[in-house]
Amino acid sequence: MSAATPAPVTRKAQLDTLAVTLLVVCCAFWGFQQILIKWAGRDIPPLWQASLRMWGATALLWLWCRWRGVALFGRDGSLGGGLLAGLLFAAEFVCIYIGLQYTPASRLTVFLYTSPFWVALLVPRFVPSERLHRRQWLGLWVAFGAVALAFSEAFTQPTAPGQWRGDALGLAAGLFWGLTTVAIRTTRVATVSAEKSLFYQLGVTALVTPLLSLALREPWSLDYPAAAWGSVFLQTAVGAFASYLAWMWMLRHYPVTRVATFTFLTPLFALVFGVVLLGEPLTLRLVLALAGVALGIVLVNRR
Repeated sequence: MSAATPAPVTRKAQLDTLAVTLLVVCCAFWGFQQILIKWAGRDIPPLWQASLRMWGATALLWLWCRWRGVALFGRDGSLGGGLLAGLLFAAEFVCIYIGLQYTPASRLTVFLYTSPFWVALLVPRFVPSERLHRRQWLGLWVAFGAVALAFSEAFTQPTAPGQWRGDALGLAAGLFWGLTTVAIRTTRVATVSAEKSLFYQLGVTALVTPLLSLALREPWSLDYPAAAWGSVFLQTAVGAFASYLAWMWMLRHYPVTRVATFTFLTPLFALVFGVVLLGEPLTLRLVLALAGVALGIVLVNRR
């Protein structure tokens, strides 16, 4: 029996209140997520931690789809694009988990969130309707410049041994995230449900990360402190399942370039959490950066 033809996707030209609310909530958690990974990394090897997270998230997504009656394995022509998106997604998280072993979470985050640049550069080449106008490009540069300003103090400080590796891996993760978004938007994956799109990414990553963990001879165990397991649980249930499912849904229904721009909020949330949780100083540059990001987002999303 052939799979049912998926319903046509109604794409909105602008972000509405629901989209903005979801984006702000997701960005806030993603800013906290790097700290969670860092915390658990004191006890759990990086790729083994990623494996536990992706296994749990894949299982949660499968149960969600069973409950909602969402088909995951029908023939719809999305397999090639889905596997590509999954491999790019896996590469992103391998870079993040290993990179955090070498550089602070807040520093890696600024490199990770170069992703909107890759989206803005590449998506309009395939989808003309996503092309940014001059004012929107200005907003993109203002937002990124604000993020760079917030982190500029760290760039002038002496770096720890091997920190350049973490910085480079953070930049690579941003590229892979951007390419994942491009793959989702420009292949048949754009026509499938948000659940199936996310299933491709989580499922492939759940296969790749344990193999790399074994290749690096990481020790596997399940005997970890409660705080480490609490971090993995939040990364799994809120991060890899709920927030990424919301992200996939937004990529399917809203302009990708406008959605991607909101992710500039995440490194600033990471800085705020660093101030609150790690005692880092709240500087004038951070306040100016918050204002700059807000201005950039307004410019990109203004009608």
